[in-house]
Amino acid sequence: MFKTYDVLVDRLLDGASLDRGEALDVLATPDAEVLHLVAAASRLRRANFGDQVKVNYLVNLRSGMCPEDCGYCSQRLGSTAEILSYSWLPAADAVREASAGIRGGASRVCLVASGRGPGDRDVERVATIVEELRTEHPGIEVCACLGLLRDGQAQRLHAAGVDAYNHNLNTAESRYAEICSTHTFDDRVDTVAKARNAGLSPCSGLIVGMGESDDELVDALFALREVGSDSIPVNFLMPFEGTPLADTWLLDPLRCLRILALARMVAPASEVRMAGGREQHLRSLQPLALHVVNSLFLGDYLTSEGQAAEQDLQMIADAGFTVLGADAGSGTAPADGSGTAPAADRSTTALRLRGAGTAQAPNA
Repeated sequence: MFKTYDVLVDRLLDGASLDRGEALDVLATPDAEVLHLVAAASRLRRANFGDQVKVNYLVNLRSGMCPEDCGYCSQRLGSTAEILSYSWLPAADAVREASAGIRGGASRVCLVASGRGPGDRDVERVATIVEELRTEHPGIEVCACLGLLRDGQAQRLHAAGVDAYNHNLNTAESRYAEICSTHTFDDRVDTVAKARNAGLSPCSGLIVGMGESDDELVDALFALREVGSDSIPVNFLMPFEGTPLADTWLLDPLRCLRILALARMVAPASEVRMAGGREQHLRSLQPLALHVVNSLFLGDYLTSEGQAAEQDLQMIADAGFTVLGADAGSGTAPADGSGTAPAADRSTTALRLRGAGTAQAPNA
């Protein structure tokens, strides 16, 4: 047991790694000490990322129709969630959606498509989108998230200009079979390795709030450290109606802060992102979380609404942080009034009915 959180952080700043006992102690932080934990974790965040927040923007290239049975997912096989369902967006539409996010402040665009994994034709389709996007926005970072990769596909994406590949481990290996039966934890680790070996920055995170124990949560975060994830999105379960985990509400804001602080301490130099579900679970403590994380998604998610993009940007500024790349002209909220309805403090998950796959303006 460490004496204080600051003593622990001093050790981490000196290059030591968090051990299992320390990780479990962080998760057991009493409510009255969570602010002390956040303050200590903030030292790691600022040592590596200063006062900048990296803004990411999701474009759902293909929604629904997935043959995998991941229990948390609204796009899963057998889901009755009334989400938007459509096949591949035309390249021009995808670039237009991405551009909205870039104008809103995003320095990285995440191109996502549902499914077990891409065929070679799908990879070429994404390559075309990336090439057109880079023509219009030469400095933008591009992350692809297309599922399990086959040999050679990561290399093709890298050649097309993709910078990073997202494939989340989601939970501990020991728990994986409880949330999915159509692929394995090792399949996911293999795809992360394929991306890394092809020169793509590995982006891999987890979903919390699915009933995992503290030991399983530590296992998952240590696995992410082992695979060398450069970017760790921490998703908080959004329990969609029509999925096996509907009505699963196991998190509170202080628990979420403990988890984010642990992610920061496990991987001090990795980008830690408060991702899907932050509005529902962190609620009014989202600005406090910015002192631990250095990244978020702007606006909406794949199949659900996020809080208004303008609200995200105002939150960053109010907390004393700056948007990465804002001095290059990003970070300006749209002037057309789109996406102004806040999505915090909900007891249900609001489905995305705007942006990609619709005629409605995106929340960016």
